[in-house]
Amino acid sequence: MDELCISGITYSRDEILRNPPAGFASETPFHHQLSLFLKEWFSPSSTIRLHTSGSTGLPKAITVRKEQMLQSARMTCDFFQLKRGDRALLCLPLDYIAGKMMVVRALYAGLDLYPAVPSGHPLAERAPGENVLPFDFAAMVPLQVYNSLQSDEEKQRLSQIRQLIIGGGAVDKELAEALKGFPNAIYSTYGMTETLSHIALRRINGVEAERYYTPLPGVGISVSEENTLSVHVPLVADEQVVTNDLAVIREEGTFRIIGRRDNVINSGGIKVQSEEVEEKLAPFIKGNYAVTSLPHPKLGQAIVLLIEPAADPEAVRKAVEQILPRYQQPLHIFTVNAVPLTGSGKTDRKATLRLAKETGL
Repeated sequence: MDELCISGITYSRDEILRNPPAGFASETPFHHQLSLFLKEWFSPSSTIRLHTSGSTGLPKAITVRKEQMLQSARMTCDFFQLKRGDRALLCLPLDYIAGKMMVVRALYAGLDLYPAVPSGHPLAERAPGENVLPFDFAAMVPLQVYNSLQSDEEKQRLSQIRQLIIGGGAVDKELAEALKGFPNAIYSTYGMTETLSHIALRRINGVEAERYYTPLPGVGISVSEENTLSVHVPLVADEQVVTNDLAVIREEGTFRIIGRRDNVINSGGIKVQSEEVEEKLAPFIKGNYAVTSLPHPKLGQAIVLLIEPAADPEAVRKAVEQILPRYQQPLHIFTVNAVPLTGSGKTDRKATLRLAKETGL
């Protein structure tokens, strides 16, 4: 773990700590960011400062031990049987845990890491130094996967990644349907910064496709009195992590996320889960969209749907009337310039609430 292979070239710890680092650090700003993280990793400190994505609140900083990150890397590498020399694509920002953990996995297992500047089309061009061999492992967010499906060349490269994990947001039915016939192994992940990336996986293609997540070995889960998921991973997190995710756990220990507790809209005494409505509407709306709410004098909260200019408002209204029960139908449909997203590409729920209020004035 005192060296890292990047695009086929192995750098020692001393080379990485050299100022400026040899070779890769000067290629792109993303390579430079990678060199800064590696310097932090190889520093004498036993801890690293991380920042949460802020998908449901203000981003916050947490401090974790490097040993905990290595344990998380071990769990993933063991599950996917990753070994020295396997080729891994790094196409996620290093500002958040997902990108950092790709680097730590490479350090732990001796993977050959190929950095590609994070973008909506990570497979549009071959990663620097990449030859014709496909990747053995990669992690992407749903938008990157969706975009890759729009180009025949990118779609072909996507299908050649031996094992692909998708995280940072929900994999909707439309995306899962588009991937179900792919020959490679594709998984949706469940996790968060506090658990140092994913702690459970769900196969979304092939004969092993499943609706429920399976926790990795060593992960304990339970449901709180408020039906939210609690996660206990002693090797990764010192304390049990109580989430805001409403969950259903089956007897064999697999689980499904229904939505977030703080995304429940109480409209006329009926509780409506924002994510459930969004999932039903997904096939009928182009561009980003979000279900949120506004205060209402009689209903308490009125359901609001925010759509972007790419969507056809009339088509959306027809879909709402045809596929949603009356209690789930938005009272207002607002077209906005852009639905607010966090730095990691998730819907910014607090910002959508503010935008709904500003738009509805």
